[in-house]
Amino acid sequence: MSVELIGLAGVVLLLLLIALRVPISFAMMLVGIIGFSMIRTPSAALSMASSELFSTFSSYSLSVIPMFIWMGYIAYYSGVGTSLYQFAYKMVGHKRGGLAIATQAACALFGAICGSNTATAATIGAIALPEMRKYGYNDSLSTASVAAGGALGVLIPPSVIFIVYGIATEQSVGKLFFSGIIPGILLMLFYMLTIYIIVRRNPEFGPAGAKSGWKERIDALRGGLLEVILTFCISLGGLFAGWFTPTEAGAVGAVSIFVITLIRRRLSWEGFKKSLMETTRTTAMIMLMVAGAMIFGRFIAVSRLPAAMATWASGLNLPPVMVLMIILMIYALLGCIIDALALILLTIPIFYPVAVNVLGYNPIWFGVVIVLVVALGVITPPVGMNVFVIKGVVPDVPLEKIFKGVWPFVAALIACIIVLILFPQLVLFLPDLLM
Repeated sequence: MSVELIGLAGVVLLLLLIALRVPISFAMMLVGIIGFSMIRTPSAALSMASSELFSTFSSYSLSVIPMFIWMGYIAYYSGVGTSLYQFAYKMVGHKRGGLAIATQAACALFGAICGSNTATAATIGAIALPEMRKYGYNDSLSTASVAAGGALGVLIPPSVIFIVYGIATEQSVGKLFFSGIIPGILLMLFYMLTIYIIVRRNPEFGPAGAKSGWKERIDALRGGLLEVILTFCISLGGLFAGWFTPTEAGAVGAVSIFVITLIRRRLSWEGFKKSLMETTRTTAMIMLMVAGAMIFGRFIAVSRLPAAMATWASGLNLPPVMVLMIILMIYALLGCIIDALALILLTIPIFYPVAVNVLGYNPIWFGVVIVLVVALGVITPPVGMNVFVIKGVVPDVPLEKIFKGVWPFVAALIACIIVLILFPQLVLFLPDLLM
């Protein structure tokens, strides 16, 4: 059997193990070690695996992950998410569909200090859904709008997926952060437009709420937006100014929001302990996944599968954009069954060399586009992680009703991807200007 066939068989085996519900990190490690053993030797495979595990868990660059995750959990347990939603609600809640539109703004603001789609959906969902029910919003629209809005958490910096992508591809994490700002705002606007169209066609889906005065709006601004603005400016502003590396920016951001919430007496001792516990649990999961992806990536590299894929792509005699469409369709289909972070780690060794080295696409732009494509998977069946998170928040709403409501938002996400493919400078403008 040729080494390329061993590589292909390894990919098939990995997908089979994932389908059998083997944890993705362990599945990648197992397939990587077995495949490397078949191509080289068992002793070489074990040596490679131990080296990758050590380098991953001792990596200075990866220490940024727990910092940004802790920043998000402090925001969650200190009630910053509640304040953000209240501010957005006071601004636009009096419009038809305004609560659902406010939800998108709250998701974007919370994503600016969180970086996780599930945490964003869970936090804003727990706050927004009771309010939308109180004002008689359609369950399908309200639940779907929160599930879709959670995807903003992985696009607007800081994003854990961007950090992992940047480290795996040796790209600037700072550039990736800045490249996600305009697409994140654009996606939020597409979502808002989608809600506006839905409530125009079905006014009963999103009745208008009570109008707030400017005093209430200013009070809401002071109540929660201050933490976000200060943390965002200190962390990413320092990164832009060259004062911090991305790793230092994560630490500064986490300490900043911790100190701000302490001064404002928003973080309880119990909330502080829970933030540390959740950060430890999530970090361990991500680090294991990264280590597994590194081992699997070494196996894929020695199997010469990326080179075979590049030769195949070159021989198609298709325009680069058509080959890109094939790659993105594969991402979209796999995203329906594999977690977003795991999918990116799994596929980078295979598709990144093709997209960048063969097709000639900018690696920063490619990273933003595939993050958007895999975001489809967090709201589409059968996995739809954000949908299941929302189901946990409102268990009495049938799962099929939530999935039915997400399709207009899926269309909005696809429209956003098409715009970024047609106008790549929307992604590259800020990182080129600022860095």
